[in-house]
Amino acid sequence: MKSGNLVMFALAGLILSGAVMAADLPDYEKKKCGTCHAVNKKGIGPSYMEIANKYKGDSDAAGKIAANITKGGALGWNMGKMPPKGIGAKPDQIKEMAEYIAGLAK
Repeated sequence: MKSGNLVMFALAGLILSGAVMAADLPDYEKKKCGTCHAVNKKGIGPSYMEIANKYKGDSDAAGKIAANITKGGALGWNMGKMPPKGIGAKPDQIKEMAEYIAGLAK
């Protein structure tokens, strides 16, 4: 009985943590990034978690992610090519999204 409760609490924690991650997304994300990306699942492009894990432990993760968003391209994902600056993201938005994505790996 106790192990069943533990599983329920663990599942609730995972669900809530996903909701918190999505709630912390910048407002413009759905228009500019969310068309191709999601927090926890692949879409047209990799999920934010996959990107975060790719750069996990890299002290310049946010900088590298921002540079990749800015230049666009396939970026080694074999999922098609991202247009430069996504869908018209501004430099401050790119920096904010890169920091958000890098922060998911922590």
